[in-house]
Amino acid sequence: MYTMTIGGARVETKQQFDVVNPATGSVFATAPAAAADDIERAMLAADEAFATWKRDEETRRKAMHAAADAVEAATTELAALVTAEQGKPLSDAAMEVRQAVLWLRYYADVEMPVEVVRDDATGYAEVYRRPLGVVAAITPWNFPLTLAMWKIAPALRAGNTLVVKPSPFTPLATLALGEVLRPVLPPGVLNVVTGPDPLGSVLTSHRLVRKISFTGSTETGKHVAAAAAHDLKRVTLELGGNDPAIILPDVDVSAIAQRLFFSAFMNNGQVCLAVKRVYAHASIHDELVDALAAIARAVKVDGGTVEGTILGPVNNQPQLTRVKSLVDDAVRKGARVAAGGSAIDRPGYFYHPTILADVSDGVAIVDEEQFGPALPVIRYRDVQDAVARANNSKFGLTASVWSADPAEAARIAPDLNAGQVAINVHGFGVRPDLPFGGHKWSGIGVENGYWGLHAYTETQVITGPARS
Repeated sequence: MYTMTIGGARVETKQQFDVVNPATGSVFATAPAAAADDIERAMLAADEAFATWKRDEETRRKAMHAAADAVEAATTELAALVTAEQGKPLSDAAMEVRQAVLWLRYYADVEMPVEVVRDDATGYAEVYRRPLGVVAAITPWNFPLTLAMWKIAPALRAGNTLVVKPSPFTPLATLALGEVLRPVLPPGVLNVVTGPDPLGSVLTSHRLVRKISFTGSTETGKHVAAAAAHDLKRVTLELGGNDPAIILPDVDVSAIAQRLFFSAFMNNGQVCLAVKRVYAHASIHDELVDALAAIARAVKVDGGTVEGTILGPVNNQPQLTRVKSLVDDAVRKGARVAAGGSAIDRPGYFYHPTILADVSDGVAIVDEEQFGPALPVIRYRDVQDAVARANNSKFGLTASVWSADPAEAARIAPDLNAGQVAINVHGFGVRPDLPFGGHKWSGIGVENGYWGLHAYTETQVITGPARS
């Protein structure tokens, strides 16, 4: 059994909780359930380590490169755990580990220069970026390692220490990550604790936490923000999305269908930035629906360890129930099922990849985030009307515009209210060197790049008389 990491040591607990393999629907492992004294020890260890870790930038960079090497060497073990507890195919799980390595190496090499505002005969003024202290990082179940590293890497580079809590649906890969990094990072710099709810609220309210970085649902994000406000903790919230793709009438449907499909169904649709609703011009709507439906019927859905699997199961029973209820609601309200439309009759949390037509705004699967393998395609006739409908949402994470004329798509893109808008692709602007964050209910702040690094710091100005 994997153990928690606190102060550089393995920590076992009196209580455990079950971990379910979504491909079978059965318990396959247990994970440690942290008690109140475990959390206190983790916070104290992080706070103590911060005093030293923050001081030596070169030591941090070397340690992060060593951490990247250690994670890369453990790819096979970590990927197998991701597949077992999350459900995605092994090849996708291995890609997730490689992304974690990429983020570590990127941030290890990022410079944090002093900003010299003035240095002349009258005096000098310099702006420094200082670490905040202990960071509580709370991560979701869809990309347990990638999204953990979006927090770990910049926080460490800036000089902070962390207490990381993964989703109780996917605790094992993050516990294993902690074990892999125990010999590499100084004790207390990275602590990993696990347990069922309400463990997250215990972390967010702890007196020693100076920043909370949370990825998850908007509703939970609101609770995190409220908890942070009491103590004026800094927050980064990467929350939900209801991400639109607008398809212009000039597209070659056969040329874009495959890319558009996987922009919606990557990781079985369980991606905050995946296409959640497609606005297709009336002139190509039916052709596009047929093309997407053909792909949906052909794609192989199976357990993540089965050779040739493209889409795995939905991660957990509550999410499967939500997807099913949204599709059933849409059908009751007149939606046409072009492909899929039901759960797969087998053990595990499998659902047929689903394409819905004859559906429009005002139906829950269009207005809300489904976060699963079901995609509504909405007919429109006027492009500006499509833009207005796409913007008529509380969310604003990502969006895309698809056209045979990229210049025309680029002209429309600025009108979309989203943190990232892509042309003829969707969501592929997620890189360690680009900021990622949402508008409106999709979050507060950004992750990645210099912008994400700065979110783990606060500024300090040092000024004085002219230097001889």
